[in-house]
Amino acid sequence: MREPPHALASRLADRAEAFCRLYLSNGRRQGNYWTVGDVRNTPGRSMFVRLADSARGSAGRWTDAATGEHGDLLDVVRETLGLKTFGDVAKEARAFLRLSHEAAPPVPAASQRARSPAGSTEAARRLFGMSQPIIGTLVETYLRGRGITTLHGTGSLRFHPRCYYRPDDHGSTETWPAMIGSVTNLDGRLTGAHRTWLAPDGLSKAPVDTPRRAMGDLLGNAVRFGAPGSVMAAGEGIETTLSLRCALPDMAMAAALSAAHLAAILFPPTLNRLYIIRDNDPAGDGARDNLIGRATDAGIEAIVLSPRMEDFNEDLRYLGLAALRKSIADQLVRRDRHRFLERVT
Repeated sequence: MREPPHALASRLADRAEAFCRLYLSNGRRQGNYWTVGDVRNTPGRSMFVRLADSARGSAGRWTDAATGEHGDLLDVVRETLGLKTFGDVAKEARAFLRLSHEAAPPVPAASQRARSPAGSTEAARRLFGMSQPIIGTLVETYLRGRGITTLHGTGSLRFHPRCYYRPDDHGSTETWPAMIGSVTNLDGRLTGAHRTWLAPDGLSKAPVDTPRRAMGDLLGNAVRFGAPGSVMAAGEGIETTLSLRCALPDMAMAAALSAAHLAAILFPPTLNRLYIIRDNDPAGDGARDNLIGRATDAGIEAIVLSPRMEDFNEDLRYLGLAALRKSIADQLVRRDRHRFLERVT
């Protein structure tokens, strides 16, 4: 008699990493998780597969932070191979477990791990190198217009007066002024760049379809402000992160650039406590939950900081700095409140 689905899923979970390397080949291991774009093996980093049992959950369970989908490894078999019936899924699973004489089908060449576009990291380094510090530029104008006035320690941001923008695959190239963010790894090495195209007067973003784009190797990396010690904060967007930094200027912070990237951010080895800068949206909630799970598994205390409005930049602009400081005071650990908030004059 064939084992029931839950027993088959459990046996797959016992070999979760080997399973992921075969069926989710466009992903990679990060600590206790395998990260990939989605359950259909799309390149990316918003889906997390637990590789070993922990207090947070069982091995083989997965969640997609971008969509909220979740399931077990049998679902992965079904979706990656496009199978329709459970019989076919079970047959494939048993083949992987070597419970039959049939071999698991080879992974098609087209589904091998996607690579970043050739030269993208090097192009990011060249772009950042050709840009200039932000003080006295349109980037300073733009940030101050967003209520962000704490600009010391923002060497990871620069200004480019004529940054190329391609509307789509067929549109002609345009040039706009841009804020350039340096994406770095935990060792401080530049791995990518983030561009925010600006209007010629710097009072708003440029009137283009996608005024924000990133390039290079982003997985686990971030635009960083300050060197983290035992405490740091991490959020999605640069402006949201800089807004909270106006209230906590001495706390190291990192902008991961999207909800999916926030869920996948890597932890500095010295980190004991992580403040998660939350945005009030479903993607932000998914990133929060996954990041809390990863931090807890790594022995790091995770605390969520929630805005009163949609994000902390809205809090800063519409409620003011004093109200922002007051709203986060009770969300901080007492010793951090004294260290980062009460000592700020």
